[in-house]
Amino acid sequence: QPQVVESGGGSVHTGGSLRLSCEASGYTYSHIHSSNCMGWWRRAPGMEREALARINLLDGSVDYADSVKDRFTISRGNEKNTVYLQMNSLKPEDTAMYYCAVGGYCYDAGGFSYTSWGQGTQVTVSS
Repeated sequence: QPQVVESGGGSVHTGGSLRLSCEASGYTYSHIHSSNCMGWWRRAPGMEREALARINLLDGSVDYADSVKDRFTISRGNEKNTVYLQMNSLKPEDTAMYYCAVGGYCYDAGGFSYTSWGQGTQVTVSS
């Protein structure tokens, strides 16, 4: 059963750090790499989905939202179907459900080209 699974969420205080993991399993190599990118988005209650970071699985190039680029780092695992999101200097406004997606285009910040999404992992930052 193909699936995308996020993990690593939790509750931290302002200034804390978390490392999110995303693994895509059960997909063919061609599916995951069909459009070269995996990425992270988040959605806070009552808000639109927000793009955070995307990584090109072939060349490792990355793209970040301005709101997180100095605090979050996306990286690939040794297994090319795994990506991570290191989040530092967390703020209460980072509180949201964080989602990983695969099979999309790196230029697509909206996430509409991404064919497979995980169920999300909750991040809560308290002051």
